[in-house]
Amino acid sequence: MKKSILCTILALIFSLSLLAGPGEVLRKLALPSPCSTGLAFDGTAFWTVDRDSDMLYRFDPADGRVLAEFQAPGYFCTALAWDGQGLWVADMDFTNTSAEDYCGKIYRLDPQSGRTLKVIMAPAADPQGLAWDGASLWVSDNGTRELFQISPDDGTTIRTLKAPAGDPRGLAWDGSYLWLADRSRDEMYRIEPRTGRVIMILPAPGPYPWGLAWTKDGLWVADYQQDEIAQVAVFAAGAYTRSKERNAVITVTHDVINFGPGTVTDLDVYLALPKNRSTQEILAVDFTRPPDGKQTDRWDQEVACFGRDVLKPGERFVSKMKVRAKIYEVMYHLFPEKAGSLREIPVDVRQRFLADDDKYRIQDPVIQAAVKEAVSHPDNPYWIARDIYDYLRERMIYKRIGGWDVAPTVLQRGSGSCSEYTFVYIAMCRAAGLPARYAGSVVVRGEEACFDFVYHRWVEVYLPGWGWVPVDPSGGDQDSPRDQAMYFGHLDNRFLITTEGGGGSEYLKWDYNTSESWKADGRVQLRLEMIADWEPGE
Repeated sequence: MKKSILCTILALIFSLSLLAGPGEVLRKLALPSPCSTGLAFDGTAFWTVDRDSDMLYRFDPADGRVLAEFQAPGYFCTALAWDGQGLWVADMDFTNTSAEDYCGKIYRLDPQSGRTLKVIMAPAADPQGLAWDGASLWVSDNGTRELFQISPDDGTTIRTLKAPAGDPRGLAWDGSYLWLADRSRDEMYRIEPRTGRVIMILPAPGPYPWGLAWTKDGLWVADYQQDEIAQVAVFAAGAYTRSKERNAVITVTHDVINFGPGTVTDLDVYLALPKNRSTQEILAVDFTRPPDGKQTDRWDQEVACFGRDVLKPGERFVSKMKVRAKIYEVMYHLFPEKAGSLREIPVDVRQRFLADDDKYRIQDPVIQAAVKEAVSHPDNPYWIARDIYDYLRERMIYKRIGGWDVAPTVLQRGSGSCSEYTFVYIAMCRAAGLPARYAGSVVVRGEEACFDFVYHRWVEVYLPGWGWVPVDPSGGDQDSPRDQAMYFGHLDNRFLITTEGGGGSEYLKWDYNTSESWKADGRVQLRLEMIADWEPGE
């Protein structure tokens, strides 16, 4: 009977995990003591250690009942890990807390008796997290803000990685990747263990995440402030999650003044029309005067068309579009091991978004050599996109120097604007066989009521199972692995996306948001102003 009830509970938890989005809390359980730090799972039960009582507790994952307790091997224990047979315990080994005189030690215990079997020195003085990857230990150190892979035999350091953010705590191993909790950010990071690249970011379920443990049911987080552990959905339904809804009214203005002395003829103005997508809901689009018509270019981008046969010296032609929209911060939840292969991308997507174009020049030797150097997994769409992203992050700097040069020139120069970064990234992705396009937007510049005339463009890559995913290569030049990851598969709620393009357009050319074309009788000087005004919506 008890076994049947337990099976029913586990089945219910599994079904809830499929319905929940990544980061959602599935279940909570009270910790057995008020100052618990580390967390580990031995295949049957959880372990925790209390910093104040210096006690280890083994407790039941079903109801939190304490199954065993032992004296901890140290007096300021901070982290636990289970290696399949024994329990590892990290300790700060304080001599005098007021003088902050301490050094890190790591003990291995017999789980049946609590007896210490081994002690090794930690790679640094402030170990706050432990994880076992099947062959070696991983240690997160809060003082150095680093992650260390060490030998369980003698503590020899095998690899050192930079922590994603500034307050690293608990560690766990999910079979392929590390998980790390960060206290100050209240976030959890899935980390590629070879390079330290952050693959996924989830919100912590409480205000003081510390211990982490991976079980057959997923990720568990111990919260020091709330004195509880929470099971968090990881491999869950949904390509992305939305948050931070912003209601906004955006007025896009295209303004032409002819200073003469000649006459402008056949003036055509195009405003890119935004549409619903993962990051935005378009509530209304209005014009100060009706457009002369609407057209759709070869990339399925719709534009509103405005025309003037003659614009005499001193005359002005203004085209305006007012958009009411709900705009969201969007985080895509990407799993490299579930990315499939390039062959799984729809044929029509590959045909359209692998084509070459003037700004890309994907057959150029500079682009071909860069792809060969950058891409380590040539048939995994996720790793193609991420390898190229990191390759450019390490070799280019953001600099607006005027003009939009072609991709090989920009890559050789090593600097570029957001558009030039975009051209290089698309060229390399397409050369590697991964479909890529660009998105163009107007941007919130600080306050809710503001204006923008700089704009922003980035890339979207096609990943099987997720569709079009945002990648902002010009934003990736960040110091911390966490901040680098925030420009791969993530967008803030600062952008009204007006334009989706694969290359040169019949109407927008290589522009985005707005564009124009004209002829002239005689010499003319034009003043062009393209600006977006933001106001808070209701």
